[in-house]
Amino acid sequence: MPATFLTREGYKKLQDELEYLRTYKREEIAQRLHEAMEGGELIENAEYEAAKNEQAFTEGRIKELEMLLASARVIDEGAAVEIVQVGSQVTIQEEGGEPETYTIVGAAEANPAQGRISNESPLGKALLNRKPGDRVQVDAPAGSFVVTVLKVA
Repeated sequence: MPATFLTREGYKKLQDELEYLRTYKREEIAQRLHEAMEGGELIENAEYEAAKNEQAFTEGRIKELEMLLASARVIDEGAAVEIVQVGSQVTIQEEGGEPETYTIVGAAEANPAQGRISNESPLGKALLNRKPGDRVQVDAPAGSFVVTVLKVA
């Protein structure tokens, strides 16, 4: 399994979610199942069916988080490096546009609305191993465009 890149904050967030699911959520679902089973006929019991579905979803998410955390490689954000890598904060400018700043993160933490783009996205891939002053062609599904790397932090 390939490594999953996570920031320290992202790793902690996933650990917290896993702990919550293993302890509180499992207990909550077990209680719902118990109450639904006491409610009579299980074949026609919608609450029982809903609880079983939630249990399956929760167990799937627990497995997913366990695998993510097992293959995680924690990145050091803000390391003093002159080239773009996972964990870098990079300021770019598209021709004729305003400068934009993004943090390159692993796919598990990507959130473009918050300026966190995946190293696996077209823009993230194109920026990796670049340095200030580089002009980079980005081949995105919506079409190609060129950006200039202004700053790497």
